[in-house]
Amino acid sequence: MGSPLNIGVIGVGNISRQYFAQFPALPGLRLEAVADLDLARASAVAGEQGVRALSVDDLLADPGIDAVLNLTIPQAHAEVAVRALEAGKHVYGEKPLALATAEAAPVLARAAELGLRVGSAPDTVLGTGIQTARALIDDGRIGTPVAAAVAWSAPGHELWHPAPAFYYQPGGGPLFDMGPYYLTSLVTFFGPVVRVSGVTGRSSRERTVATGPLAGAALPVGVDTHVTAILEHASGVASTVTMSFEVWATRIPLFEVHGTGGTIAVPDPNQFSDAVLIATADDREFREVPVAAGYADAGRGVGLADLARAIETDRPHRASGDLAFHVLEIMEAVVTAGREHAVVTLSSTVERPTPVPLGARPETW
Repeated sequence: MGSPLNIGVIGVGNISRQYFAQFPALPGLRLEAVADLDLARASAVAGEQGVRALSVDDLLADPGIDAVLNLTIPQAHAEVAVRALEAGKHVYGEKPLALATAEAAPVLARAAELGLRVGSAPDTVLGTGIQTARALIDDGRIGTPVAAAVAWSAPGHELWHPAPAFYYQPGGGPLFDMGPYYLTSLVTFFGPVVRVSGVTGRSSRERTVATGPLAGAALPVGVDTHVTAILEHASGVASTVTMSFEVWATRIPLFEVHGTGGTIAVPDPNQFSDAVLIATADDREFREVPVAAGYADAGRGVGLADLARAIETDRPHRASGDLAFHVLEIMEAVVTAGREHAVVTLSSTVERPTPVPLGARPETW
């Protein structure tokens, strides 16, 4: 391993804590500075992490920072990414890549012009859970894949998040907030999606903040809160996906893959290392399988570390901007299909990321 990639973080809200907790376990990364529109919050976090607190402009201008970790709100993802690229820095951001493909395309184009990398969450798919499920599929343990079914649901993030308003505005909702974990996993398993149909909607239920200093505040809803989609992969697999902020309780399986010779119970792709179960045609009883692939003991930031190693070794990185763009177009197509009652053909495609071998570390793969 060569010199670590020097990282500047823009946006130090709730999700940043998970990244900071993981940095000490990722020797390919070195946290150098943080920035936030709330200067007091940036200073407090900088003190905790033992790094500098800078303005956004100063962080982007700092020649000692190689890459920006973009943890801003979704509405700012594309703008901050372009600014970072034009400052000569690689970018890795939280999902979604942007609010729309029209915003995201210039980000990827500018990166290509400048010879810089763009990466994007979710990197949970690089952990042992999703990678072990992929290994079972690729090894033919359930025969030929036929279909997958996803059913993620909750009553709404206002029950736990102290400032949940952005979850109900463009870039949020169950599809854009939780969808990337599942859609990225589906593309990782089966390859790109070519056609999408779907039904979307929202209830008239009034929503209010349940916890924290804003408790009782009304939440305007500007996005659909229940989404059902059918995805046709180029490989022929059909994936059905339901994402909802309208479900109080359910017994529907979270994520399953069905093949000609069995079924895989896929673990929560919002986690890195939950167990994988398989039931084969021989006995049709679910049994836990040993870990077979993936970065062990991973946490948020492993995708950025994977990107750092890819730069060093001149290889493609796994949690790529191209993959995030394709997932973004899938979500955009689902919204269009629901609004227009149409089948939408996608224009983008992407290669399946390279699998993560068992025992790999992001700084040495």
